Amino acid sequence: MDKVAYLWWSIGGLLLIAEMLLPGASLLWLGFAALAMGVLMFFFPDLSLLVQALIFGAFAATAVGLYLRFARPREPVTDRPLLNKRAAQLIGREFELSEAIAMGRAKVQIGDAFWTLEGPDLPAGTRVRIISTDGIVLKVQAS
Repeated sequence: MDKVAYLWWSIGGLLLIAEMLLPGASLLWLGFAALAMGVLMFFFPDLSLLVQALIFGAFAATAVGLYLRFARPREPVTDRPLLNKRAAQLIGREFELSEAIAMGRAKVQIGDAFWTLEGPDLPAGTRVRIISTDGIVLKVQAS
């Protein structure tokens, strides 16, 4: 057996181990593609590096495509879709600015967390409403 097959199987195994340490199903499919590449290299050990890279890319794209087509739609629908989306939970909430929004930005404490605000320049004490989020930045407007 060729050493290249062992190399692909090792890469696949490392990706699967990494998936266990960093869950999220992102490395899992690349690991499967690398394992499949190892099987292919077992039977065709003389493929060039460029051909191996192209085939691995095709295997990886196919594996991710199969996941998106068949496995992902079966994930359960939750009754609390905003559970781990703290910023999105704040949309629609109103509060008074503790500091002025200057040059479009300010910091504010809501609950136990400090948030960055973006919006029109407004003086401290103005009542604002959160209208959207961009990551952990809250977009506000005067209410």
